Amino acid sequence: MSELEAKLGQIRAALDRHGLAGVRLRGVDWFAWATCGGSSMVILTAESGIAEVLVTRASRRAWALTDNIEAERLRQEELPDGLEVWSAPWQDPAAREAFVASVAGGPVASDRPSDGERPLPAELVAAKRRLLPEELVRYRVLGREAAEAMTEVLAQARPEWTELQLAGAGAAALWRRGIHPTLTLVGGERRVPIYRHATAGPEPLGARAMLVFCARRHGLYANLTRFVYFRPPGAEERRLAEDAAQVEAVAWAASGPGATLDSVYRAIAAEYARLGHPGAEAYHHQGGTTGYLSREVVARPGNTTVIEAATALAWNPSLPGAKIEDTAVTSDEGIEILTADPAWPTIQVAGRPRPDLLVRP
Repeated sequence: MSELEAKLGQIRAALDRHGLAGVRLRGVDWFAWATCGGSSMVILTAESGIAEVLVTRASRRAWALTDNIEAERLRQEELPDGLEVWSAPWQDPAAREAFVASVAGGPVASDRPSDGERPLPAELVAAKRRLLPEELVRYRVLGREAAEAMTEVLAQARPEWTELQLAGAGAAALWRRGIHPTLTLVGGERRVPIYRHATAGPEPLGARAMLVFCARRHGLYANLTRFVYFRPPGAEERRLAEDAAQVEAVAWAASGPGATLDSVYRAIAAEYARLGHPGAEAYHHQGGTTGYLSREVVARPGNTTVIEAATALAWNPSLPGAKIEDTAVTSDEGIEILTADPAWPTIQVAGRPRPDLLVRP
């Protein structure tokens, strides 16, 4: 069974189970999932793109719905075999709604419901978080190349660069690899101890800097954080970095299939307290599941979302001036880190190589 067949089967099983006539997938995340890595984006910051996917129950057919501007490009460059293209003149948006009504003929669910549509069934939302083998192949390549882009940029960075220059260099390194730079956070020496989400500004980096990527290709997100030092790190800086890595190690240990996001969150909070940082979890979200969004579900107290095998995760424990983050996938055998570059220096944390500070005095 192809990836598309498997996903259409999951959608149609949900339609049958809930008595739905069809499903409309409008978000760029759901479009990428349903089209096996296709893109409906023109404006990169848009949550909904220039096309959607419609799957119906009665006709057992599936379409990408768009307008005449985009139809041929989507057909040639973005869609897998087996998905039909329906288009109408861009000046006539009502034509799409009339077409959906004519082929569905009953209740419709959507990831972004409107006009009486229903929310997506929970089992379909959960299916999006379980990566198929074909998705894992794409994800591994993305993770490795995003990590290589990070290494490339921080190996070239200079203390006189501004934060904006480093963010631009990071974005360029991703674009050269065909990866969308959906986020490039940068904090230089003054700002990184103050702000957990240090958006790039005009200040020079100074003696150290943090660079964060949320890197997207085929709809999938590779999330990672690294630090570069242009001087030897101080003892306290080392201690905070090591403590963040130890919190992350506890999060990975708690992330086996069957665990809930609540249980991992509680393990993270307990480890912060054990290391002498009680309440540190309140100052920055600690991560959660990832995949077709930078975070599909953020871990919070009481969140009962279950981590299943083949779920992508990105935890990001942080302390003042210290943070650690990588994207990994779960299995019954353990955690596979996707965003690793062998050229980056590592330290051993709980038996696993983790990114060290890159020191370039």
